[in-house]
Amino acid sequence: MKIAVLFCFFLLLIFQTDFGQNEEIPRKQRRKIYHRRLRKSSTSHKHRSNRQLGIPQTTIFTPVARFPVVNFDYGMEEKFESFSSFPGVESSYNVLPGKKGHCLVKGITMYNKAVWSPEPCTTCLCSDGRVLCDETMCHPQRCPQTVIPEGECCPVCSATEQREPSNLLHKQLPPPQVGMDQIVRKAALQSEEDEAMKEDTEQKREPPESRNQRQLYSEEDSRGGDGKQRPGEERRLAHQQQRQGREEEDEEEGEEDEEDEEDEEDEEDPVRGDTFRMPSRSPLPAPPRGTLRLPSGCSLSYRTISCINAMLTQIPPLTAPQITSLELTGNSIASIPDEAFNGLPNLERLDLSKNNITSSGIGPKAFKLLKKLTRLNMDGNNLIQIPSELPSTLEELKINENNLQAIDKESLSDLYQLVTLELEGNNLSEVNVNPLAFKPLKSLAYLRLGKNKFRIIPQGLPASIEELYLENNQIEEITEICFNHTRKINVIVLRYNKIEENRIAPLAWINQESLESIDLSYNKLYHVPSYLPKSLLHLVLLGNQIERIPGYVFGHMEPGLEYLYLSFNKLADDGMDRVSFYGAYHSLRELFLDHNDLKSIPPGIQEMKALHFLRLNNNKIRNILPEEICNAEEDDDSNLEHLHLENNYIKIREIPSYTFSCIRSYSSIVLKPQNVK
Repeated sequence: MKIAVLFCFFLLLIFQTDFGQNEEIPRKQRRKIYHRRLRKSSTSHKHRSNRQLGIPQTTIFTPVARFPVVNFDYGMEEKFESFSSFPGVESSYNVLPGKKGHCLVKGITMYNKAVWSPEPCTTCLCSDGRVLCDETMCHPQRCPQTVIPEGECCPVCSATEQREPSNLLHKQLPPPQVGMDQIVRKAALQSEEDEAMKEDTEQKREPPESRNQRQLYSEEDSRGGDGKQRPGEERRLAHQQQRQGREEEDEEEGEEDEEDEEDEEDEEDPVRGDTFRMPSRSPLPAPPRGTLRLPSGCSLSYRTISCINAMLTQIPPLTAPQITSLELTGNSIASIPDEAFNGLPNLERLDLSKNNITSSGIGPKAFKLLKKLTRLNMDGNNLIQIPSELPSTLEELKINENNLQAIDKESLSDLYQLVTLELEGNNLSEVNVNPLAFKPLKSLAYLRLGKNKFRIIPQGLPASIEELYLENNQIEEITEICFNHTRKINVIVLRYNKIEENRIAPLAWINQESLESIDLSYNKLYHVPSYLPKSLLHLVLLGNQIERIPGYVFGHMEPGLEYLYLSFNKLADDGMDRVSFYGAYHSLRELFLDHNDLKSIPPGIQEMKALHFLRLNNNKIRNILPEEICNAEEDDDSNLEHLHLENNYIKIREIPSYTFSCIRSYSSIVLKPQNVK
């Protein structure tokens, strides 16, 4: 009997040992899953902070495909990039990619690696000419009711949940006299699951207002004060900082070895939010209550005060040295006194757009103390002149849609760091803009002067200029001295003017070595202009009255024209022949000839081996002869992916089966509907 009892006891010990070993594996797996989620959550919060600071990010975003639209309103968002690189996505009519690496978004140039937030909880990145956007990921909340505070992206527990006492937390908090050795031993014994639950409980107990003010004042007050804090607040901050540091070092989430090492470090980490309060090298005292009082309708998010459409009639008196961004868009502010920003000396971004500010209402020293200001937006006000005494640190200045009457040679003095200048929608012309006005702008790369009253290209453009936008003016000619000193210019937009091809001087831009994009849409052109730049890659000629493409007009270009847009013109069969495209056969990637008067396929299409996208829709084409589009003997050399032939007079059933043999996917061929006559 005793032997049987001992044997059973021995078996029981074996089973318990095996069970404990088997149980250990799921526990580690759960811990790894928890770390992955925490890293993702930390990454999302970090991206939001980086977005507000304007720090470039390297996160991989998913591009959103857009379908082709005929965009006649150039005030709307501009499709800046050809989508031929994305399989199955068609190109837009309005393509002007601009400087390589730059992005054009709603008329604004974003430089490579720039990061911005077009909408709450959305971050966009300019990556080598493409806009990539992603939505902020929020950490799930473990409470029945959640709310989204104003100015924030992610939900937090509602006020009723935040007021619920957490007796369990207080019971587990040891007295502050616990020895360091004992604290470390206790920290090593706690599980990761308990840690996550207690951290969430701490977050519930803290109102959103306290979090915002703590973020604002924690850095400023970290060296002073008595170090008194709510239990758990200091250690939770330290814990999050350590996790963010480990997140930057460990980018390979799928490698189990690195995750195991991270788990071991977590088990030995003495900073635990659910066990004790660790002393900090630099205490972060809680912010004094009532120090920063925001007007009604305003919100605080990290280092940004946002008062958008808050019905303000004056700039609110604020004292917050930590604030770097102030948004006052859409109010009724009429004046800016000299002392308006005395309490915000570290402002880097200031948005005063869509107010009623007048030039006489701006004090002569209103902006003088803003020694760190880099971006100033005063769009949609009532200014008649550029404000004086602007900080020399400015890199971006926007005064669109005002009533500017003149720019003298002192208006932009000392702005030698200015990169972007936008003065669209004013009353400027060559008469009231001094030729020396732009001389101080040694770093200016992007200049927007659309919707003004210029009759000629403005004189005295800086040598540093890369992109020039002069759409919706009254320009009639382009002289040979216009771009003499602009050797870096890459994009010129002259759509909606009054230019004729014989008013473009032969030496106006033919020798430009960096000029890659020209937009002459909606002018008075009857022929494709000659003497185009040698370096030209993108030529946009929509909405003219072009009847002919002269022979060899592209023959001098190196490496060769890639994008040619001739939609909405008057091209007929006799206006083109094989030499019309000479010099572009090897390079042309997109050719738009839709909405013209063609009755047959233009000659030489089958010889364009680099062609990806061809538009011939909305013409008068009746027949497609064999080998007009595809050469059966050279199908393997063709790159044609998209073909539009709809709204012609083609009898689809009479098309030979091998007519489109060079096109990889028949779903990319659009033949319907057809007109009947």
